[in-house]
Amino acid sequence: MTDQAQLHQQLLDTLTAGGVLRTEPWKRAAEAVRRHEFLRGGFFRRVEGAMPAAWAPVLDSDAGWLEACYQDESLITQIAGTILPTDIRGQIMREPTSSSTLPSLVLRMLEDLAVEPESQVLEIGTGTGYSTALLCSRLDEQQVTSIEFDADVATRARTALARQDMFPVIVTGDGLLGYADSAPYDRIIATCGLRTVPAAWIEQTKPGGLILATVGGWLGSSELTRLTVHEDGTASGPLLSGDVSFMLARPHAAPPLGLLPDLNEGKEREAVIGADVLTDWSTRFVVQLAVPGAQRLTLDREGHTEVVLIDVESGSWAAVYEDGGRWIVRQDGPDALWDSVEAQLGRWHAAGTPALEEFTVTVTPEGQTIQW
Repeated sequence: MTDQAQLHQQLLDTLTAGGVLRTEPWKRAAEAVRRHEFLRGGFFRRVEGAMPAAWAPVLDSDAGWLEACYQDESLITQIAGTILPTDIRGQIMREPTSSSTLPSLVLRMLEDLAVEPESQVLEIGTGTGYSTALLCSRLDEQQVTSIEFDADVATRARTALARQDMFPVIVTGDGLLGYADSAPYDRIIATCGLRTVPAAWIEQTKPGGLILATVGGWLGSSELTRLTVHEDGTASGPLLSGDVSFMLARPHAAPPLGLLPDLNEGKEREAVIGADVLTDWSTRFVVQLAVPGAQRLTLDREGHTEVVLIDVESGSWAAVYEDGGRWIVRQDGPDALWDSVEAQLGRWHAAGTPALEEFTVTVTPEGQTIQW
């Protein structure tokens, strides 16, 4: 057995033992698709200890590249929208914009997608093409359509798939619009994060079909949901267990904060709930439902640390800090953001803090709601 085959088998054994690979068809698909073939251009590895975060390229000629391809971890493949591992030497301190998602999450989602042998599938976010190849191996390439926002990323994925003799429909465009030319679909799966599930996906999915997507917001907490599309043009379904995080679809990314407001203004009061609650993933998800336009930052000001929520569109903000064992909030703008946070968490606690798996996502022509 070659080093590559041995590394591949070890990954498959790990995913099977961990309950990620649950059915024989997906086990066979995972066995047939070699992840390293979709990382030939290299990846970026985070530089340990660098603050702010820095990234260094690892090319397919470097020691450790092959081993990393078969680790169960996400690998960054593009920085700042255009920069590839082959473009730089040394380190870069910019934001990642494309990646190869960790195999356990890719395969867990594909298992959760519950495809049938004749399913027509739309994938939102082609990325490297690895997940697309798994779909082609499990189904038939003629049943798979994948859409990628970035034209260069789509081209590299198309090339990698062709090397594996796979030729699904790869489209460059806004995945939030779906792809009507191949509709209707039995399944839609998104490998990017969303603030809201687009109505176009529901319109392009057959009644009874499933949409698997990650919903969240700008406070950085997100969850996987599986929606069933209904005859009346709506869709609904539960959140699935387990914290799931993807880069947000580029049209859903948060706007720049710009010039910060004068945080010395506003009305101040003692807070009922402190900002420490935002360190908890589930609580932060619930908070996002109350202040969906808010972003969070932390500032050291006047001898204390303030957690600040800012809604760029409305101009509202709230700064929360601890002083002498008490939490203080100061807020301004048309919406009292921390009042909304406290009211939302109060309702959630009154209901017994139901787990996120007890939440239901509903999408109608009027918009999306998430409720417990």
